Amino acid sequence: MALFSSLTPVFIAIICVLIGVIMKKMNGEKEKRDTESKHPSRPWVDEDLKDGTGHPLEEEEGEEEWQGLEENIAHVPFTGERYSEAEMIERSQTFYELLNKRRSVRFLSDEPVPREVIDNVIRTAGTSPSGAHTEPWTFVVVQDPYLKHKIREIVEEEEEINYKKRMGDRWVNDLKRLRTNWIKEYLDTAPYLILIFKQVYGRLPNGKKKTHYYNEISVSIACGILLAALQNVGLYTVTSTPLNCGPQLRVLLQRPTNEKLLLLLPVGYPKKDATVPALTRKPLEDIMVFM
Repeated sequence: MALFSSLTPVFIAIICVLIGVIMKKMNGEKEKRDTESKHPSRPWVDEDLKDGTGHPLEEEEGEEEWQGLEENIAHVPFTGERYSEAEMIERSQTFYELLNKRRSVRFLSDEPVPREVIDNVIRTAGTSPSGAHTEPWTFVVVQDPYLKHKIREIVEEEEEINYKKRMGDRWVNDLKRLRTNWIKEYLDTAPYLILIFKQVYGRLPNGKKKTHYYNEISVSIACGILLAALQNVGLYTVTSTPLNCGPQLRVLLQRPTNEKLLLLLPVGYPKKDATVPALTRKPLEDIMVFM
């Protein structure tokens, strides 16, 4: 009994230490959660714009999983176009002059555009290179007036929040000189809306996930080719990245969860009274380093 009495203070001290350690750990975890909730990621980062390339697939779908690609794909002879130096210079100059006329146009006419032209520019975008030739893109072309208006409603609702809360004063002030705001009339008037989705992953015949390497870079290249193809046929657009609209638009257009909205392009002819900002482009010496 005397021994127990002498050891009681020791037991009490040990228990107090354990309680202190537990309480400290709990408080640390609470502070971490509070910090994460108070300091979220930059508000203008759209979850849909994050590339999923670095996200490993489930363990059972690791690197050794068959990706559905032919192991021994045939290689065929290739002969490219070859021009004289003079013709190369002339063609490069002509193509530059064509694309130098490209402008972001926010005042688009409702004048109809031939469907075959849209088919061809999408085919052209589909010639883009992609990681392991996975072609991780979906081009959703919307012509239906009801769908176009629903898209406008979703975009304008989120864009108003973006301008007033998410983007910050610096971004909003930088946009003032371009006279842009959250009102997107062109989403109703343009004869077509092209929504470009990146496929973060694909599906194998057995239903498992298929890796799409460099999906965002691949789709971004395809978007650039699409812009050039539109300019080539005399159609105009404005590159729109409606922040935080992706999930709603994906549901509206009944797209699967592996597709993330990257870009929205209203496509058509300019209105007769259309205007654009009087902008200039950087000279060659400011954008090229020759070594």
